[in-house]
Amino acid sequence: MFTKEQKRLLNKLSQIDDIDEQIKSLFERTNENIQEVTKIEQDISKIIKEKTKGFPWLADTIAQYYEVRDLKISEFLEHKLRPAISSADRVREIAKEKRILEKQFRITRNLIKYYEALFPWLPEFVGEDVDDLIEQVTKKDERRSTQDDPVKFYLTSGEYEKLSITERNQRALDRYWSKKKTPWQIGRDYERYIGYLYEKEGYSVHYQGIVEGLEDLGRDLIAKKNGKLRVIQCKYWAHYKTIHEKHICQLFGTTLKYWLEQKKFLCRNRLEFLASMIEQDEIRGVFITSTGLSNVAREFADELGIEVKEKFSFEKYLSIKCNVSHRNGEKIYHLPMDQQYDRTIIEQERNECYVETVAEAEKLGFRRAWRWRGDKIAK
Repeated sequence: MFTKEQKRLLNKLSQIDDIDEQIKSLFERTNENIQEVTKIEQDISKIIKEKTKGFPWLADTIAQYYEVRDLKISEFLEHKLRPAISSADRVREIAKEKRILEKQFRITRNLIKYYEALFPWLPEFVGEDVDDLIEQVTKKDERRSTQDDPVKFYLTSGEYEKLSITERNQRALDRYWSKKKTPWQIGRDYERYIGYLYEKEGYSVHYQGIVEGLEDLGRDLIAKKNGKLRVIQCKYWAHYKTIHEKHICQLFGTTLKYWLEQKKFLCRNRLEFLASMIEQDEIRGVFITSTGLSNVAREFADELGIEVKEKFSFEKYLSIKCNVSHRNGEKIYHLPMDQQYDRTIIEQERNECYVETVAEAEKLGFRRAWRWRGDKIAK
């Protein structure tokens, strides 16, 4: 016969054995759940990789999966040896919120990938400042609407009032070059520099990229000389970025489209005719960049007849445009910050030119292009 104390101890041992069995069973179920979850995660990952992204139903399915996984956690908290009811309820609430956010995130991410596929140039803006992108989109309208002398943005009010016209215009130009610029402004100056080099070679250059903004269709510069046409794309990128074949193909396509738009006559086998013009160097796409091309991009450029200039650095150039009016022969000069600067085409045969300083322009008989609007006229 067992004593009362021995019976009590035996009963405790029996309870401990039951607890051990429960713990063992719990661990087995937990291990099975872990294996099941791992397999599900692997299957989901496979689906994500294999199936087309961007479909709302797929994003919703994935979000549901994560919700079910979180609900399993709440179920475990609710039924463990020491239940955590409030924690389980909180996990359920979080699971619902996560499902909504997960679905929205995946739809948004996949829409972005879809748009990038439609518009290959979008990834080029990754890493740029949002304000800089807004400036690029709106710059054209800002130029049209400005009512004040652009020089004022580079001078104090005291400088503007006290300095002579020559001094204040020159000081503004000096600060234009010394001021830290945004990536968009640097890219704009790079296009202007390339255009300047072509103008020095006798080309008439239209600055389509700056004038048209995002509507330039990849044609930053259109240069013409003696029947020769050059459609030029400029990319001033960081040295660690690489130009890929899609950029070369885009330039070839937009060069072809531009050529077809300019030809008013009907011609059979127009592509063959274009190929012959490329071979004769009458029309050509030119890709100029501060960085390098991938090997595949170089192969594409060679096959498509695209001229490439890699690792072409920017240098400060003679930036004052001295222009003679077609309307009345008036001689005027434009500073880089002036409204009509990028629309002004320098024609050497008309004694138009670039100069470095305001004093040089005025010595040649040119006056500043900008004038007050309304009843005020610059002195």
